[in-house]
Amino acid sequence: MKLRDVRTLVVVLLIAAGCAKSRMEPPAATPAVQEPAFLAYADLKWDPIIPDLGAKSPEITILHVDPTTHATQLMIRTPTAIHVRKHWHTANETHTLIHGTAVLACDGRRAELGPGSFNFMPAKMVHEAWLPAGSLTLITVDRAWDINWVEGPPTAADLNVSPPRVR
Repeated sequence: MKLRDVRTLVVVLLIAAGCAKSRMEPPAATPAVQEPAFLAYADLKWDPIIPDLGAKSPEITILHVDPTTHATQLMIRTPTAIHVRKHWHTANETHTLIHGTAVLACDGRRAELGPGSFNFMPAKMVHEAWLPAGSLTLITVDRAWDINWVEGPPTAADLNVSPPRVR
């Protein structure tokens, strides 16, 4: 074998060994920017969304906020049935019903969602909801959470209101 062929063979073997080694070892872990979160329901801090309604106000708990995008995961629970008046959010929003059956309406469309059901609302889509007492909803938004009331926030007149019948 010529010296040039031996050198070529050595280079090929070294490259192959490097590739094999990189396949055998996992990549070095990069430090996590965020820590994982494990939250027990009993430990969540709930705040009234509409303090004027007192103990009948829907309550909100913020589960996680991304420090860069401000995307937010939260839950809302309702101690009393309530009509959530027309409103919109700056971000895209999803609803996943955990407990209860809610009616959501937007843009002339209406849907009844039971446990495990999912809904997507594009940013700035005006919508409203009728939530039963004891409902629990997981909500995500892909930017910071906000709520912009079209006709003002719910009042005592919106408690225990059923959705209008579909004609």
